Amino acid sequence: MAKHEHGSMDISEQEKTFAGFIRWSIIVAAVSIGILIFLALANA
Repeated sequence: MAKHEHGSMDISEQEKTFAGFIRWSIIVAAVSIGILIFLALANA
């Protein structure tokens, strides 16, 4: 069995996936906040 070397695994795909997840999370949060602000102004 090969000895494990910490930090030797290629994680570029995981980093791209995580960056995409964060980007879409920010977009969804911004759209949700925008919708809430619109609804609050439309009801005033």
